[in-house]
Amino acid sequence: MLDTIVAVATAPIKSALAIIRVSGSDAFSLVSKIFTSDLTKVTKRTSFFGKIRTNGKNIDEVVLLAYKGPQSFTGEDVVEIITHGSPLITNEIIEILLGLGARIALNGEFSARAYANNKIDLIQAEAINDMINATTKEAKNLALLSLSGEASAIIQPIKEKIADILSLIEVNIDYPEYEDIEQANKEMIISAIDKINLDIAKLINEGNQGKIIKEGINVAIVGKPNVGKSSLLNAFLQEEKAIVTDIAGTTRDIVEGSVNVKGITLHLFDTAGIRESQDRVEKIGIHKAKKTIEDADLVLLVLDASGKLTKEDEDLLEMTKDKKRLIVHNKADLKLDDKKDAIYVSAIQKDVSVLEEKIISLFGIEEKSYFRPSLNNARQLGLLEKVREYLKLAKRDAEEDLPVDLISVNLHGAYNAILEILGEHNDNDLTDEIFSRFCVGK
Repeated sequence: MLDTIVAVATAPIKSALAIIRVSGSDAFSLVSKIFTSDLTKVTKRTSFFGKIRTNGKNIDEVVLLAYKGPQSFTGEDVVEIITHGSPLITNEIIEILLGLGARIALNGEFSARAYANNKIDLIQAEAINDMINATTKEAKNLALLSLSGEASAIIQPIKEKIADILSLIEVNIDYPEYEDIEQANKEMIISAIDKINLDIAKLINEGNQGKIIKEGINVAIVGKPNVGKSSLLNAFLQEEKAIVTDIAGTTRDIVEGSVNVKGITLHLFDTAGIRESQDRVEKIGIHKAKKTIEDADLVLLVLDASGKLTKEDEDLLEMTKDKKRLIVHNKADLKLDDKKDAIYVSAIQKDVSVLEEKIISLFGIEEKSYFRPSLNNARQLGLLEKVREYLKLAKRDAEEDLPVDLISVNLHGAYNAILEILGEHNDNDLTDEIFSRFCVGK
């Protein structure tokens, strides 16, 4: 039996109200010892108003919510004490509960108990943290879809399809004498894997879009000195964040800022102008600029539309050729010529709307991506890739006419990776899957 845990569920600062959460088998009895009503008879969700008292002394007047397990967030008995929002009060109540036998909850332990008690799966658990950390409405909405179970639901059909193949293989191995059972032959297995891989590819594509909506895009603004990189940053942010002068090399360090463009957060990094320099400080800035290019999801390579291409420009074109990039011709109001399909902006006039459109288009963000559940964090996407790799190996085994029991090894790997996405444990030998799908003993 798990012990009873307690923690402040609201920010530990002075505020109008604060919430103390208690969860565990002794939650009702512990709180009853310091509350003016007895919670031990509670059989359903109930609210109370009363006083927290100890040693004959009132600590605070509170509203108290009691949730009888398993009908609670953690699946255990849970009490939420709503106090006045003084850290002094919350700390005093927690100290009293600790003295009665509770312990301080670890980071994320309430959610971990909800997961352990099958109240949520691992995708939903991750969504709780995503909800807390969301910086845009769009990211919050995606997290809410995952929290409601919609993201978990999209992986279930793939899990069932892999289980179908494995079940059929197991039946063919265990009951070869039954002639009326569908044969798990090479052609059938390859065809099934190809269909599943189409589903996996779709989920990965949609997940990558969701990841961008949730986390944003790291954008490095690079170019030779004095092409208007800092002006471009200021134009995106609509504020004078970076110092702008006509002196080449003004920017020595990375200047950062973020902006929401159609629900996508652009994390912008204005870098030092890249050129050959003997200035010690400028060289450090140039080194940082090159590192920022390496780490960026997107490079905006800024060229001067009012002048000819220089050796420094050509070097930067070569340096960034393997990166996802957009070539931006700044100073459009002074441009020498009009190149077809080129992106022209006038940063000094705060005219970057065309560039914003190009960025969103480049990353293929569809309108429906903002409202579609997806598996969109690094863990989930990594495991989807793992599923795809196992299926690729299983298909190769089938094409090489290996026995079906050997083909099933990689299929089991794919199935287990699906379970890992959901946080499920593969303790069964697929017996339930087999007998739920086939009438073997007829």
